[in-house]
Amino acid sequence: MSTDTTPRPAARRLLAGRAPAPAGHRHALHATTSVISVLLLLAATGAVLHEPLLIPPLAASAALVHSTPQLPLAQPRSLIGGHLLSALGGYLVLACFGSSTWAAALAGGLALGTMMITRTPHSPAAATAVIVVLQSPAPLRFLTLLLTATLLLVSAGTITGLPKHAPRYPVYWW
Repeated sequence: MSTDTTPRPAARRLLAGRAPAPAGHRHALHATTSVISVLLLLAATGAVLHEPLLIPPLAASAALVHSTPQLPLAQPRSLIGGHLLSALGGYLVLACFGSSTWAAALAGGLALGTMMITRTPHSPAAATAVIVVLQSPAPLRFLTLLLTATLLLVSAGTITGLPKHAPRYPVYWW
């Protein structure tokens, strides 16, 4: 039996990794105020339309757009397409299996697979599929609200990316 406790090469590389450099104060303030502004608008819309559970996945989407605008997950294709495809998949699972935590878990997993196949990866959108299965919202109303909200997030990211000190968004549209 070996008593060698030296990390293997792969483990050594993993342990040697470093956290990303801290965001500059200006970028952090800009991203924070941008996300707060857009989320307050979305929260107000969700409250008026009685769809408050849509806010969590959109908050995660807003965080991606404003903190890491260069990532593929934050681009309009992934943000809009990921949420809409995930919602549609959620409705398909809901129609086939009804509303349950098991069906919601299935919808979240299928949403991930769908996004990977369609090249629209956006991890917060998996939660949208889960919400559809658990809440059974009226499809036309929910999809319209979701499309409007994702377009608002893209617009907010585009506008806040205009100043010279801000990171450019989007890197690509489609």
